[in-house]
Amino acid sequence: MTWTETAYADAHAYLAHRAELILSLGPPLHAGDTVLDLACGDGGLAEHLPGLRYLGVDVTPEMVDSARRRGHDVVLGDLNDYEPPEPVTATTCFRAIYYARERRDFFRHVAGYTEAKLVFDLNPRQYRVDDVRADLREAGFDRLVLRPFFSPQRFALPRAASSVLHALERSGPLARVLLAFRFSYLCAAFRAGVNT
Repeated sequence: MTWTETAYADAHAYLAHRAELILSLGPPLHAGDTVLDLACGDGGLAEHLPGLRYLGVDVTPEMVDSARRRGHDVVLGDLNDYEPPEPVTATTCFRAIYYARERRDFFRHVAGYTEAKLVFDLNPRQYRVDDVRADLREAGFDRLVLRPFFSPQRFALPRAASSVLHALERSGPLARVLLAFRFSYLCAAFRAGVNT
């Protein structure tokens, strides 16, 4: 069993929903676009992004080895310092923003090599959205789209229950009530003028 299968109760459902939002939130991604996945673990997300060029980065040699055994293009590196050999269409960073030494510097670094968007998750009980928005703006990402992400990581749900939770992501006030107690936002940060 790999890290992905132990970290998520239903890895397929969780990562498929995450991938769906990576593709559609903010500027859309298209076949052939490159996605850089920072703090990628064993690269489990790659399997849910068909048609895109996937490059993963992780600071743990064991994770990099595991990802490579899964057939993914993953390199050893720290999300604070890594820079891809060429610009990427999108950069993702999940369950890892808190590893940034200084959040605004991290966003500025990512903005330097990301052409379309940065997609990441944000726990609103841990970070104030307005503070994160200000840091993104200072880094050059002047647009931010937030979407509640109601997929549990540690337990699997029947398909009907998952469908209800996904519908609640668009419920406005009710979604904000749920976010006060559980779950996170999926965020897409981009620049004005990038096609959405």
